Amino acid sequence: MSGAVANGAARDGRPTHRRHDRRLIQALRRHPSLLAGLVIVTALAVVAVTANLIAPGDPAALGPADQQLVPPSAAHPCGTDLLGRDVLRRLVHGSRVSLMVGWVSVLVALVLGTVVGMTAAMSKPFIDRLLMGLTDLLLAFPSIFLVLLLVSLTSPSLLVVMAVIGLTGWMSVARLIRAEVLSLRERDFIAAARGLGLAPWQLALRHLLPHVLPLVIVTAMLRVGNAILLESFLSFLGLGAQEPTVSWGAMIEQGRRHLVDGWWLATFPGLAIALCVVGYNLLGDGLREYLDPHSRTGGQRRDA
Repeated sequence: MSGAVANGAARDGRPTHRRHDRRLIQALRRHPSLLAGLVIVTALAVVAVTANLIAPGDPAALGPADQQLVPPSAAHPCGTDLLGRDVLRRLVHGSRVSLMVGWVSVLVALVLGTVVGMTAAMSKPFIDRLLMGLTDLLLAFPSIFLVLLLVSLTSPSLLVVMAVIGLTGWMSVARLIRAEVLSLRERDFIAAARGLGLAPWQLALRHLLPHVLPLVIVTAMLRVGNAILLESFLSFLGLGAQEPTVSWGAMIEQGRRHLVDGWWLATFPGLAIALCVVGYNLLGDGLREYLDPHSRTGGQRRDA
């Protein structure tokens, strides 16, 4: 009988994979934002990974004296800056910094928020009130002022920016995860797992985290764009990446004094930031619709 079950599972395996593939293709057709965001995010990732191949050379190296502040041309599609450096090369290499800051800071916020949110939801009421009270206290401060305060207390660096953005962004994630876990812990499968004598950490890792993971993924996609925008803002103020590190925000700051005679210095980095933020927001919205069980055709719901 076990062999029959195994054969049945093997026979059902391939159609199940085909159903998942068809469902994904249908989702891409049904949600254009998911497809558009996926294309933009993938293209940005490819550019960041292959930066040395797309634009070889040192983006911080000084250019020839006669190539300073040259407008866009065939030789320099995005022009050059005040030091004769190719703007396109700096844009391509700057994508690495922006994506790294966005993802690292978001991962820090997601890990902290998920741990705090799940701990609060699974703990005794006293610990729950204590953790949520701390979360509400930190949420009472405007995030931008909290970021500026923490960054200004240390010497500007990329590591500090990533740490500060992550440490000031976990509070809303914690509240979101806590609300989701509170609704899940009353489900029958959680009660059955609790009846088996599982420890709280086993219950959280084996049964709660897999159900919370789609929410975490969607939250990550929606937050990466905001983290990149915040890093660009800090670099524009001189509190982020420092030379010779290339940053889109720092490039905008360098070109703000030449908006008339060197419009390309701030325009192209600004367009890159806008494209990146829009791409991640579109991907996040599309994933939210795709992962929502109520939005699937046929009214099918995910099994608990």
